[in-house]
Amino acid sequence: NQFFCLFCLLSTLSFHLQINLLNKAQKLKLITSHTLLCVGAGGWSPLDSDHYQWLQVDLGIRKQVTAIATQGRYSSSDWTTRYRLLYSDTGRNWKPYHQDGNIWVSTAFTGNSNTESVVRHDLQHAIVARYLRIIPLDWSEEGRIGLRIEIYGCPYWADVINFDGQGVISYRFKMKKMKILKDVIALKFKTAESEGVILHGEGQQGDYITLELRRGRLLLQINLGSNQYGSILGHTSVTSGSLLDDHHWHSVVIERYRRNVNFTLDQHTQHFRTNGEFDHLDLDYEVQAALIRNFKGCMESINYNGDNITDLARRKKLDTSSFRNLTFSCVDSHTFPVFFNATSFLQLSGRREHNMVSVGFQFRTWNPNGLLLFSSLADGMLEIALNDGKVTAHINVTQLSCVLHVSGSGLNDGEWHDVRFLAKENFAMLTIDGDEASAVRTNAPIQITTGGTYHFGGKCRWTCKSGQLRSFQGCMQLIQVDDQLADLTAVEQGRLGAFENVSLDMCAIIDRCMPNHCEHGGRCTQTWNSFSCSCDGTGYTGATCHTSVYEQSCEAYKHLGRSSDLYWIDPDGSGSLGPFKVICNMTEDKVWTTVVNNLPAQTSVTGSSRERRTVLQLNYSATMEQISAITSSAEHCEQHVAYSCRMSRLLNTPDGTPYTWWVGRANEKHFYWGGSAPGIQKCACGIERNCTDPKYHCNCDADQKQWREDSGLLVYKDHLPVSQVAVGDTNRPGSEAKLTVGPLRCQGDRSYWNAASFNTPSSYLHFSTFQGETSADISFYFKTSAPYGVFLENLGNTDFIRLELKSPTVVSFSFDVGNGPVELNVHSPTPLNDDQWHRVSAERNVKEAILQLDQQYREVRPAPEQGHTRLELYSQLYVGAAGGQRGFLGCIRSLKMNGVTLDLEERAKVTPGVKPGCSGHCTSFGMYCRNGGKCVEKYNGYSCDCSGTAYDGPFCTKDVGGFFEAGTLVRYNLVPDVVVAASSLDSKSVVQSLPTETNLTREDLAFSFSTSSAPSILLYISSRTQDYMAVVLRQNGTLQLRYNLGGLREPFTVDLDQRNLANGQPHSVNITRVERDIYVQVKEDIIHSLSVPHVFSEEHDSNLPGENTLFLGKVFETGQIDPVLIEKYNTPGFVGCLSRVQFNSIAPLKAALRTQVPAPVSHQGKLVESNCGASPLTIPPILGLIMLIIMFDYLKCSSNLELE
Repeated sequence: NQFFCLFCLLSTLSFHLQINLLNKAQKLKLITSHTLLCVGAGGWSPLDSDHYQWLQVDLGIRKQVTAIATQGRYSSSDWTTRYRLLYSDTGRNWKPYHQDGNIWVSTAFTGNSNTESVVRHDLQHAIVARYLRIIPLDWSEEGRIGLRIEIYGCPYWADVINFDGQGVISYRFKMKKMKILKDVIALKFKTAESEGVILHGEGQQGDYITLELRRGRLLLQINLGSNQYGSILGHTSVTSGSLLDDHHWHSVVIERYRRNVNFTLDQHTQHFRTNGEFDHLDLDYEVQAALIRNFKGCMESINYNGDNITDLARRKKLDTSSFRNLTFSCVDSHTFPVFFNATSFLQLSGRREHNMVSVGFQFRTWNPNGLLLFSSLADGMLEIALNDGKVTAHINVTQLSCVLHVSGSGLNDGEWHDVRFLAKENFAMLTIDGDEASAVRTNAPIQITTGGTYHFGGKCRWTCKSGQLRSFQGCMQLIQVDDQLADLTAVEQGRLGAFENVSLDMCAIIDRCMPNHCEHGGRCTQTWNSFSCSCDGTGYTGATCHTSVYEQSCEAYKHLGRSSDLYWIDPDGSGSLGPFKVICNMTEDKVWTTVVNNLPAQTSVTGSSRERRTVLQLNYSATMEQISAITSSAEHCEQHVAYSCRMSRLLNTPDGTPYTWWVGRANEKHFYWGGSAPGIQKCACGIERNCTDPKYHCNCDADQKQWREDSGLLVYKDHLPVSQVAVGDTNRPGSEAKLTVGPLRCQGDRSYWNAASFNTPSSYLHFSTFQGETSADISFYFKTSAPYGVFLENLGNTDFIRLELKSPTVVSFSFDVGNGPVELNVHSPTPLNDDQWHRVSAERNVKEAILQLDQQYREVRPAPEQGHTRLELYSQLYVGAAGGQRGFLGCIRSLKMNGVTLDLEERAKVTPGVKPGCSGHCTSFGMYCRNGGKCVEKYNGYSCDCSGTAYDGPFCTKDVGGFFEAGTLVRYNLVPDVVVAASSLDSKSVVQSLPTETNLTREDLAFSFSTSSAPSILLYISSRTQDYMAVVLRQNGTLQLRYNLGGLREPFTVDLDQRNLANGQPHSVNITRVERDIYVQVKEDIIHSLSVPHVFSEEHDSNLPGENTLFLGKVFETGQIDPVLIEKYNTPGFVGCLSRVQFNSIAPLKAALRTQVPAPVSHQGKLVESNCGASPLTIPPILGLIMLIIMFDYLKCSSNLELE
């Protein structure tokens, strides 16, 4: 449409007005050009400049208004700097204009700062009205309120029908039955009623569509069909909007194609799919507008699938016989509401010195508390208030106090509620919503003498008993005093009563919970001024339940240092998928995500044929959409399938129709089996050419009476997971099949490691415009050695959003949504340009903005209560630098915006100055490799190399231990480059030795053990000479360390503990010898003391010459051995568990248990892997600690001992 000026006053010439002077108001109406009444050449300027002034424009008929422009008063110091816009069809019942997304108050438009400049505002959504009212909020400090205006728009016309609550319009189809695949229904309505059916149609098979008002909300109900058995239920119910009984126009559009529905109310659209399996709406030959619980109000522009029903009714083409008086104009049923804020009141007069009080009114509010009515009696006071959502009446007269509590609660629900109060001699009654049955009465001996003045909504300041009660915030209407309806028009004109800070003829109530800004199922509650979200049980957090509390994948949990377990993950973060549980298996080099299904292993299938297949449905612990998020970002997925058969064919022949197939993620049938690939109708044996019968490509296709099996992995991840299996050959005598479908297993998360390296200050990546109008979150990792740089930026006309490193210790998040720039800064106590990964997350919503760094440091900034909330961006999104900003140098990884991962790597492949991927993960994550594990750099992450440790697992924290039976021993050859000969043992052995660094003056030994048997040898290390080192358990269970250095006749012994350690509990031992200093550490559950009865003397050598062999559990040595060891400790050998055994850089027990890695190790007897010899890693740090430092003083004799 071509917009033109509907009303123009910006000219400096005289303008033509008709002025009606009202109390503190001037009403302006444009009339014909031949009627002249000149009010000056400069514009409108009221006599008084205060907040009670308004300028009203009558456009003659309803028009569509699209813009408004203002200018100050000509040649003066008078202008309006800020104003509010109201509109109405009738000049009554005004509605404030709200820009989209503003959920706080009606929009305040920015006006002028001088007399000449023109400020124009294009309305985000056009309004249809005859009357406009401009209310100045602020004006020139140098002068007074001054205003010239222009209003822009276009003509508007629509057929209107007034429904009286009795009449029904029947729209009949051309055919008796309609099978409708697609529907488009559009209409506008306005009503003062909270209940009523707007539209209804139904069919003989149970299909129906109904649009109705319930409690001021719009309810759409659709049923495309249910079956008689109840297995298919098609009923679908969706609610939209609230406060729709405000007697203002509301627009509704319903668009349906098959089961997909768009339900739009006043520019807010809900998308949903109907329940059931049917696509068509089967209706009888008519649809009716207004029905049982008939709608009372007005409708216009009713369109059903292209037919204008209102026009057909006007031209008498439809049946309207049920109407008593059909009118094609909207009958005004105006009730003159009054809007109260926290500082307002309305004063009305009643009879003085009368013995009866009778008042009534309707109210609506969101606040649970507020003063509704206060009146000073001749000898006391009357107060009606809202307390915790309940109405109470309190009468206090001459030493008698009476309180009436009404049953029920929740009257602060935003709906209209009716209050009636009657008090006279020895009687009082309070009634809510006309419910006489629950009315509260009292027969207390009270005497009432009225004071004649009633204050509604406030004025309870010094005389009121509960003066601390807050003033009422909300709306009232139909106010009655002494059984007479108050003339609020007279109040508005100043002829009756008084008021302060109220808005007359308007109810500016706003439902801040509709649409619900609490995301992901968060529960919205509100007061008059704000709303809040309860996120309990949703899996999300934040002011609007926007941010997921879970990590995106198992990969993310691993890199937080977590071990294998059951975890909740949320792959799309703040997206719509929702969190779900998976099994995370953290292996040494990979992370596996497992999603289980409900099909038992070896599920038996009988009685199926090609004509009537048995379909097995698999349900997973996650939805298909959630599983798709895993598979799409995974590097590899697999699912094991197995078909055990006896006379049951599987695929038959490559070119024939298979007996059995499976259905994948996209509901497509697949004719290949595990071990094969898409398009190849074979099983694994057909690929490997080893089937039972070479004429067939599956073992089961040989159709033999013996049990056979076809199994293998399905690895084409776009087809996974298996959702159905249809089995078609188990109906013959003796025919049987058993099906197994394993869990879906996926490895890796490409989105978590998706990274780009920015190599020059001018390099950047660009993406499509970021869509984050009312809710936006951004998260990523970065690392850099540069002191500053812009991470990302997106611009609008004036709006923008930006994240940057402002200095080596400051990350900034700045944006503008129309209220002026906002900047949040988070300071780090340490430099961020340390070339290590740092995590940044930012969120902005209608309630607040948040910036967080490394999940520790954060700043929160509340949103302004009276401001814009919608972020409008138009440019491309730039990652790196753009528009002359300081470019970022370094790496950005795992960039997510509103739950969507941006593919930095793919865009970097075609962008100069940017490279895909980023190296150096070990600088940030290497700390997770424990117990001597080495961090290994990978393209998409890192892994921990545990080969040189006594541990396993992704972080080298999993104990490797073994259970020793009587006679079990482990032998490790410590001599480099020597072939281990183990022919005398019944053992496993290898023929390759590993080079070992030899240090004759130092040993580092660590192990853990648990046993209930003593004596025994825990560990023995021999040398090329008679020297050795041994750790033994003595007969009494005490631990002893034995050294023989320098060929002395007696070995050096240290009793490490005087307690019985053969108590079945785990004990950890660390021993380090550096020349003549021995450090011993024993970890226990309690602290205990230790005495040392022996010391080395100077005659002992400090070298253990050339370690030869290490034994665990028992010694089997052909050379010369200390006879005491053999006689006292070697038989029957250690019985129990050993773990974490490490000698220098060698892990002998792990080498014996991990035979896939060549090592000079062998074992005799039964050795079973176990971790029972290890104390948990989660115990508190060293509760029992013994540190022995045996110092050899070369200047003193052997009797000197120093302990440190």
